[in-house]
Amino acid sequence: MKGVKTTLEQMNLPGVPRAKQGREVAPKWAWTEATVWTERMLETLERGVQGGRWYSLIDKVWKKETLEQAARAVVSRKGAAGIDGESTEAFKAKQSEHVELLSRLVREGRYLPQPVKRAWIEKPGSPEKRPLGIPTVRDRVVQTAMVYVLEPIFEKDFAEHSYGFRPGRNAQQAIGRVERLLNEGHTWVVDADLKGYFDSIPQDRLKEVVAEKVIDGPVLELVEAYLKQGVMETGKGWTPTERGTPQGAVLSPLLANVYLDRLDHLMAQKGYAMTRYADDFVVQCRSREEAEGAMKEIREWTEAAGLTLHPEKTRIVDANQPGGFEFLGWHFERGMKWPREKSVKRFKEALRAETPRQAGHSLERIIQGVNRRLRGWKAYFRGGNGSIYRELDQWLRMRLRSLLRQRDGRKGRGRGYDHNRYPNAFFTELGLISLNAST
Repeated sequence: MKGVKTTLEQMNLPGVPRAKQGREVAPKWAWTEATVWTERMLETLERGVQGGRWYSLIDKVWKKETLEQAARAVVSRKGAAGIDGESTEAFKAKQSEHVELLSRLVREGRYLPQPVKRAWIEKPGSPEKRPLGIPTVRDRVVQTAMVYVLEPIFEKDFAEHSYGFRPGRNAQQAIGRVERLLNEGHTWVVDADLKGYFDSIPQDRLKEVVAEKVIDGPVLELVEAYLKQGVMETGKGWTPTERGTPQGAVLSPLLANVYLDRLDHLMAQKGYAMTRYADDFVVQCRSREEAEGAMKEIREWTEAAGLTLHPEKTRIVDANQPGGFEFLGWHFERGMKWPREKSVKRFKEALRAETPRQAGHSLERIIQGVNRRLRGWKAYFRGGNGSIYRELDQWLRMRLRSLLRQRDGRKGRGRGYDHNRYPNAFFTELGLISLNAST
């Protein structure tokens, strides 16, 4: 299963906005964008709309204030240029002009997204590469504006046990729910894996699900345009996208959640304890029989939805037995949890990149870069069992000692000498963070 990690900081949640009337928006909706969702609209959202369907939304998308806010968000996140070669810096330099043009094109129904640029990046600890989708800055801006408009509509009815790519929710909360259920005796686990979920969502069915709540034709046309924008790759040209959501698209996580929300509610209605983060989910049960029933429901739903469960990675396990299961980077087994082996391997690769032996930086500067990695990892993987934290501390100090030995022009391993010359306290005094420490 794929480990997915995000934090509230990574979600770039805005502060509590104020509605047009000047009053604060209710805390529940503090994440909504005030240029789009006024207090009156949120009250309407809470009460429900006729037939549960929303009309007249495109004017909220092309509204200049909405696009300006979206542009600021996109520029602040930076990111690489798409196929048009325009960087976020170049876009920012003429932001007002760009927003004016985008507003007019969307309002007139003439805006067409450009293909997503495909690049290939290294996979940590693997000779393989993985594809990366890079939309143009302009497309990212319009998609962000669409998220501002559409997300509250769907968020209102999303299931409580869904945590991925949702405002105010994160992976730690999902892990907390899994732990609570284990402690309550839900130790039989359906460990599910959707094969290539984001790339395999049937687009026609996805559009039907979106259209159950959104009746605005121009908005639906924009959604379809993004689904069909295709991929541009050097040496291969343009490739159409007949299935799935666009790689790297701002809109994709929301659409992916919209499609799986039906499974979320089905499992809740059937009485199953499910925890989902994006396409990564587990169902926890009190018996094998209950788990087999949950597995049957999942298989039937995924087949009807045009999705595929990975035959080798989808299984039923007893968390009280050796082997356990993995979820969001953690390994759970016999009442304990610790970072899974793949998470540790990726973390070591990241630390190796921060400590190249040929680097000309000072040790203090290297430790600053290392500490940024350590803080993030420690914040996520806090509270785990086992000796892995102490072992990682030892491994990192050994790597730093090796770096110093090489700079001194000494060959060989010389670990005893290095340890005496550079004891643990030496690195502590330089500010190196310890993963094994309680703080």
